[in-house]
Amino acid sequence: MARNARHPGRHPRLLLAVALAAATALIPLQAHAQQKTGCDEPVRPASQMRIEECDTPERVIEKAANIVPTKGQYAWQGREVTAFTHFGMNTFTNREWGSGAEDRSRFAPKNIDFDQWMRAYKAAGAEQVMLTAKHHDGFALWPSRYTEHSVKNTPWKKDILGPYVKAAHKAGLKVGVYLSPADGAELPHAWHKKWLAEIEAKQDAGEELTTVERTALEDGGPPRGHGRYGNGSEPRERTIPTLVPGDDRADDVRSGKLPSFKVKVNDYDAYYLNQVYEVMTEYGPVDELWLDGANPWRDAGITQKYGHAEWFGFFEKLAPDTPVFGGPQGVRWVGNEKGVARESEWSVTPHTVDPWTTHAPLPNDSTDPDIGSREKILDPSVKYLQWYPAEADVSNRPGWYHHPEQKPKTAAELLSLYEKSVGRNASLLLNVPPAKNGRIDDADMAELTAFGKSVRGIYGTDLRKRGPGPYTFDRVGVSEDIRKGQRVEKFAVEARTGGTWKEIAHGTTVGHRRILALDAPVTADAVRVKVQESRAKPRLRPVTLHLSTAAGR
Repeated sequence: MARNARHPGRHPRLLLAVALAAATALIPLQAHAQQKTGCDEPVRPASQMRIEECDTPERVIEKAANIVPTKGQYAWQGREVTAFTHFGMNTFTNREWGSGAEDRSRFAPKNIDFDQWMRAYKAAGAEQVMLTAKHHDGFALWPSRYTEHSVKNTPWKKDILGPYVKAAHKAGLKVGVYLSPADGAELPHAWHKKWLAEIEAKQDAGEELTTVERTALEDGGPPRGHGRYGNGSEPRERTIPTLVPGDDRADDVRSGKLPSFKVKVNDYDAYYLNQVYEVMTEYGPVDELWLDGANPWRDAGITQKYGHAEWFGFFEKLAPDTPVFGGPQGVRWVGNEKGVARESEWSVTPHTVDPWTTHAPLPNDSTDPDIGSREKILDPSVKYLQWYPAEADVSNRPGWYHHPEQKPKTAAELLSLYEKSVGRNASLLLNVPPAKNGRIDDADMAELTAFGKSVRGIYGTDLRKRGPGPYTFDRVGVSEDIRKGQRVEKFAVEARTGGTWKEIAHGTTVGHRRILALDAPVTADAVRVKVQESRAKPRLRPVTLHLSTAAGR
């Protein structure tokens, strides 16, 4: 079968030459022929589009070519590295997963040097930081009005989220907040008591316990909350914020100085949205809201039915420019916790359901090596397209929380991850956990500083700006103007040496940024990019040239 018959709308061998000075299209795209099927209105740029029954394959591809980021997404993609901060009860229990029944007296830092954290993150080149303000144990790092399982009832007694935000802003960093929907402190008490008895019987029988079971057995019970997680309550109309006795916000809510919202949610969802409201209104603006999809107790029989449609509508009203991890027109998990993006990483993704109704709405597993090709987009099950860029998360240490016996990644390892995440159209979310003493270890600081220095040294400046050519380089940077969408499907890079052009690299997707690492340094006086396949007229930015430290900088 002919290639163009298999891929309607694709323009073969469309060339775009990018000289060292600028990106210039050589061959214009042909206009798509529109069939008289009721879908005759022009396709206009949007961050989300519905696929209609009358849409031809050509029109579907045209829609995909015109999916563009929202204001919040565009700003988010410009922040290429985010430093993740896992710090909380698990730091002091030496765990990765908490139970929600922890003895709060164990959270007892003597001092916390928030400014030192920010110096470490800045040294690594981070432009945004993100704090796990509530992990799966439900322990809140701010004095929430809606739970007793928080810093206010510990020897520390003080807020952590507030000083974290203040230190970040002082350092010129944007701030994201991680709020786990899963919440062990809110597990139903009767169920939890029965579950503990089952775990004890399992242990007595000599059976191996899971990490979650061992943690629960060590802490005992009951959970520290009010049993709202997975309690089976039905949704009903509620007001957010739900004021508590003596609430200091009452006058501001009554006067309209603080907004209020009507939502139809169950007990736990109301609790969760009240906490989101606290964070957004008291610590904002929040530049990314991170919702984990984990549920440590699913295998034990407890699940919580989240009202995602209500959640996302609430978030949109409360903070319309805040990208939500796993949310509609937000950002998505790259599919692993190794900090590595796909070779073909699309920010335009297909969906079989309305993204406003469910968390992480990709129709295929997010670990699939292909989530955005024409084959995926043209599948008959696809009903929506949206801008949904990838975030590649990885920890600087083997665990997400600090454990004294573990060692950090080296600067060289981090540089490789940078090139395989940021360099593949994804954002790098790098976790750097502080220790019990309230500081980031010196070993981490040293490697982070060296990593940041390497990135700035290699990628901080295009070699062309350092003097006249020819230039010796072993890294090529290619990028699209994503304000116009992500369109390139296949391209090659050619270099001119001694008057002869030779292909030195090739790739599929480009997006916000693509870094191509060459096998060996090349010396050339000109470089161009040939776009071989594209969904619409490509909008490339000028190519950049770089020389890695490994190549002898």
